[in-house]
Amino acid sequence: MSNLLKRSLTGVIYIAVMLGGTLLHPIIFAVVFASLLFITQYEFYAMVEKAGHHPSRIIGSIFGVIFFLICFGLSNNYLPRQFGFSFIAIVVILLVVEIFRSDKDTLKNAGSSTLGFAYIALPFSLMNFVVHTSINGQNTFYPWIMVGVFFILWINDSGAYLVGTQFGKHKMCKNISPAKSWEGLIGGAVFAIIMGIVNAVLFQAVSMVSWIAIAVLTVVFGTLGDLFESKIKREIDVKDSGTFLPGHGGFLDRLDSLLFVIPAIFIWLIFTGNV
Repeated sequence: MSNLLKRSLTGVIYIAVMLGGTLLHPIIFAVVFASLLFITQYEFYAMVEKAGHHPSRIIGSIFGVIFFLICFGLSNNYLPRQFGFSFIAIVVILLVVEIFRSDKDTLKNAGSSTLGFAYIALPFSLMNFVVHTSINGQNTFYPWIMVGVFFILWINDSGAYLVGTQFGKHKMCKNISPAKSWEGLIGGAVFAIIMGIVNAVLFQAVSMVSWIAIAVLTVVFGTLGDLFESKIKREIDVKDSGTFLPGHGGFLDRLDSLLFVIPAIFIWLIFTGNV
């Protein structure tokens, strides 16, 4: 199988999993994205181990899933709001774990364990509140906002690649991601805003202004998320975060932009009264 065919097939399966996992049912959403969270957080821990750190790989990933499920319960009103403070308890537990480990690099290990939880588990968990949003004053499962964000993110990536390869002359961060250019960023942003306008027509529970704002936030924070992971990989000297996705690397390589986008969208939805 050629590399292009492998990449294309993997890409189709990846998109199907993301859309199907979001749209079909709240329980399917929880199962799919809790699984993706575990894999992605485990990937991150495995990657930083190559830099000489020794995070609590299994414990950190399990607590990531636990926090995701707590947020699922909160977003569905299965749990009282007080459970939201479990974030603090989990961070403390990850730090306490280091007391009983024989490894001497406590500062590095505790830092990387906590970073993995904040970097991976927190954004995944906030997705629960994006798909369970407030419409007409009622909390309901409305996955289309999340789907619209996926559309914007994917269109932005494609637009940035097409414009960047044709017209990209001014590099953004050549020491971190040499392929990224300011021309590509602007081109991707134009495509993303157009997609935001299309989303406003398709998914009218959110206003046109909000969708355009979501598009802008997705471009800005998606780019930052991609650069953040690229910088980590460059410092560790690895090409991909994993091998789960043939031709694409690991799940973290595919989700790095989304991890920065979700908190920004979550805050915007709170600001506009949709959460």
